[in-house]
Amino acid sequence: MKEITLQTNIKVCTIDELSAQDREIVEAARKATANSYAVYSGFNVGAAVRLSDGTIVSGTNQENAAYPSGLCAERTTIFWANSQYPDKAVEVLAIPARTSQGELERPISPCGACRQVILETEKRFNTPIRIILYGTKECYVVEDGVRALLPLSFDADFLE
Repeated sequence: MKEITLQTNIKVCTIDELSAQDREIVEAARKATANSYAVYSGFNVGAAVRLSDGTIVSGTNQENAAYPSGLCAERTTIFWANSQYPDKAVEVLAIPARTSQGELERPISPCGACRQVILETEKRFNTPIRIILYGTKECYVVEDGVRALLPLSFDADFLE
């Protein structure tokens, strides 16, 4: 029997330690949380992506009384960006969240379904996406793409 060791490298920083470009995309995602439709959970999530041409697209989570019918902020943002800018790669994704008490201190991470969509987007454009998870106390920056958050992932290579 052999053993596989998986390692994930995540940079931890404050918002002030991010570049001006990264702060801009985080701010777009933070602003987007105000448009979240989270009347059931009260958990408002925003997301913003920067495309290869510099365009910033943002989106939010959208809930539904039939819970499985809602959609996460990451997916609404990526799907809209891919449908409106089909030839522009997603280079950076920022994700913040807030509740009625305000923005979360600790960063949140994308759910499994969103990680799978991020993986597919990376595959589509053949480029890893930098992921910035925002919290008021600290941010996590994943430089190497979503595989760092989705080890042993399933993609189209298995379908060939």
